[in-house]
Amino acid sequence: MNLLDAIYGLAAGVLYPVWSRKTRGGWAERFGNLPALPTPAGGRPRLLLHAVSVGETNALRHLVPLLGERADVVISAGTDTGLARARDLYGSSCSVVRYPLDFSRSVRRFLDAVRPDAVGLVELEVWPNFVGECVARGIPVGVINGRLSERSFRGYRMIRPFMRHSFKRLRFAAVQDESYRERFLAMGVAPDRCAVTGSMKWDSASITDEISGADDLAIAMGIDRSRPLVVAGSTGPGEEQLLHAACPRGVQLLCAPRKVERFEEAAAALPGCVRRTAGSPGANGSDRFLLDTIGELRKAYALATVVVVGRSFGSQYGSDPIEPIGLGKATVIGPSVSDFTSIVAAFVREGGIVQAGAESLGSVLLRLLGSEGERRELAERGRACIRGQQGASGRNARIMLGWLEGRG
Repeated sequence: MNLLDAIYGLAAGVLYPVWSRKTRGGWAERFGNLPALPTPAGGRPRLLLHAVSVGETNALRHLVPLLGERADVVISAGTDTGLARARDLYGSSCSVVRYPLDFSRSVRRFLDAVRPDAVGLVELEVWPNFVGECVARGIPVGVINGRLSERSFRGYRMIRPFMRHSFKRLRFAAVQDESYRERFLAMGVAPDRCAVTGSMKWDSASITDEISGADDLAIAMGIDRSRPLVVAGSTGPGEEQLLHAACPRGVQLLCAPRKVERFEEAAAALPGCVRRTAGSPGANGSDRFLLDTIGELRKAYALATVVVVGRSFGSQYGSDPIEPIGLGKATVIGPSVSDFTSIVAAFVREGGIVQAGAESLGSVLLRLLGSEGERRELAERGRACIRGQQGASGRNARIMLGWLEGRG
């Protein structure tokens, strides 16, 4: 046990009333107890990619095959949902394991079992014991698809003396944009070890007009395909009420809250809404729908006339607009997007998204719903923006493979 372990233990005790509210599994694995992975065939090197949750896991879709051409790839995740998603996406081609808590013994047991030759931490996840143990073992460890939002940076600055050594020990930080690079440098990464490579989320975008199961969803909920439909994805507190008021008369509205625990609150804000979990379609003429399930938002986006991206009109920090734009949907987002600043800024520059405030949302929806030409142009520009931003996965792959060849 070291001093850091004692601090973690104290913090866990103090915060017990908070973290104990959520049901979590895999406690043995969280403490690093997992079976040793088999030695890679043919003497191939092993690369560990750690993606804490679902968003980071999805961002690896193009990187994993690129690395898999030259190395044995292992994916780790810290959350139950991230682990499930990693198994769905990569379980047939990669080993998928749970990332350990950052206690020193847990980290050592984990590394003994996985035995990576290099480690890529997706977006951030710079844990001191883990980074320190990798360095002690001579394992190159760095950040790929690096992202340090203004909000996260404010928190990290408060503990910068404590974290600076860990950032300084990173082999490399491949970050999404220049503002993130400045923050990584401020945290201690050496300038010659930090470069802008873009966001891998652009590479994960699927540009398509057809989504399997979308028609079935419409039939199951009673959505009228002949009438316009606004789909609001990943909505946050207060946004369902805002959208209900802003949606023009006669237009259907489907809301998909970001969090399961908000489903009842969202239903109350959408009077008479048809809920997906009801198991039967609404009556003819129903115009309010609640997607109170997980994993069907993409189908709902495919049905939309206009998409509104949630968690962007209140005190939260935005959601990713790439998916609906890749599906060719005219997309609106609010002003609160600090977690996706560079992505939204790219779309705004290229005229591929409309950014609106709460007070102007109604008029923006009315205008877009009334102009098929504007919707089409908005979607085309958005898709062109996605294509123009792609390529970060290849750049990150070259960096990681370079570590294995001693060039990183």
